[in-house]
Amino acid sequence: MGEIGAKRWNFGANEVVERSSSLSMREYLNTLISNLDEGDTRPIIALGHGDPSPFPRFSTDPSAVKAICDAVSSTKFNNYASASGIPVARKVCCCLNSNLDDFVFLFPHPPSNRAVAEYLSRDLSYQISPNDVHITSGCLQAIEILISALANPGANILLPRPTYPMYDSRASFSQLEVRYFDLLPENGWDVDLDVVEALADDKTVAIVIVNPCNPCGNVFSRQHLQKIAETACKLGILLIADEVYDHYAFGDKPFVSMAEFAEIVPVVLLGAISKRWFVPGWRLGWMVTLDPHSIMKDSGFVQSLTNVINISTDAVTFIQGAIPEILGNTKEEFFSVKLEKMRECAEICYEEIMKIPCISCPSKPEGSMFTMVKN
Repeated sequence: MGEIGAKRWNFGANEVVERSSSLSMREYLNTLISNLDEGDTRPIIALGHGDPSPFPRFSTDPSAVKAICDAVSSTKFNNYASASGIPVARKVCCCLNSNLDDFVFLFPHPPSNRAVAEYLSRDLSYQISPNDVHITSGCLQAIEILISALANPGANILLPRPTYPMYDSRASFSQLEVRYFDLLPENGWDVDLDVVEALADDKTVAIVIVNPCNPCGNVFSRQHLQKIAETACKLGILLIADEVYDHYAFGDKPFVSMAEFAEIVPVVLLGAISKRWFVPGWRLGWMVTLDPHSIMKDSGFVQSLTNVINISTDAVTFIQGAIPEILGNTKEEFFSVKLEKMRECAEICYEEIMKIPCISCPSKPEGSMFTMVKN
């Protein structure tokens, strides 16, 4: 390298980032793509990574597109969104006896928080408060915020094996120790709760449950979810419920939200519009703190989440502005038709894999957009 002044440059590769990136799904995909033979004329089969939106049969609902267009053309959502200003803005509006819209620049659009709370509450036996909903730039940002808030020195987190790789990546980046518990293929990919109890110690802060499951394609039963919640309570750890594939259940077991068990253990629920509406590029997700006994609040963890949010970017404001229309006006027929198409795809995938002598599926996929294959 030629000399241009300094005898020694004080920057270079970051080993922590390199290690974290090597665990990510994007790194795997980039490696696959870079090894494709450009001279091979055979068509490439896109295995995908939870994004069927390029295929016409999985296009989003026109009402969602209209909601986005209306939000943009209204010019009401060109402002910054503040992650911590909702109570102040409400108080200001009440004191001045003015319309909330006049103060939209002071806070993240409360209709989006309210809409998400109402949407999630449809399937629950209680109402979620909008104050417990944090809008994020996709579910991935919610994971980043959570892991950052949990990563105290010496702490560890329990992750399923197999797992969604971004949990590994963010934990590695935040230097949060990971301990893996197995999902048992012979038991329909249920959690090995005996191993969970054996792994946990007084430095364990949380357990992650992905339901419907990425990458195993299973859906946990209500009974098993309750056992998981009871185990987390016994261990005194937070339960992180990744439900980005909520309602993607097309087998015998219906989707049940872990939010139903928040009376047993504090739950942080993660979700997004990306999968159910087939719009992962819109980057709109949420993180919901379900804390009926104020355990997260009293421990200071809710404040830690707020502190991380305060140094994070905000979800795009016009997407937030469209959320009430998207969540409120999409017809049930749209979901049922798309779910049936996903079930058909899962059936074809399973049947064709089982015809291949050297590989097999431990079980037929029941939900999400994935299935596990073994050789």
